[in-house]
Amino acid sequence: MATYLYAYTGGGSMAQTEEERAASMAAWGTWLAALGDAVVEAGNPFGPSATVAADGGVSDGGAAGLSGYSLVTADSLTAATTLTKGCPVLAGGGAVQVYEVIPVM
Repeated sequence: MATYLYAYTGGGSMAQTEEERAASMAAWGTWLAALGDAVVEAGNPFGPSATVAADGGVSDGGAAGLSGYSLVTADSLTAATTLTKGCPVLAGGGAVQVYEVIPVM
């Protein structure tokens, strides 16, 4: 089993009302629960960001447009990719980038 990072991009705007927040949290909870033991860390959404360039310059906003992350385990990249089916970020028009995490220690 390997660990994979789900890097979320886009997926709509932040919920504005308590009802929208509750519905969003319920959708994420349902999807993550369906993944079961594959979930290593449910992760979190990202807030404000900045990008630091090689020359040390700093600009507002993350260059990659990431909106959050999760960590899962799977037998292969293909299996980890398949697990993204039903992810709430996809329903909001976003995408999930899947990366194998390479342990170095």
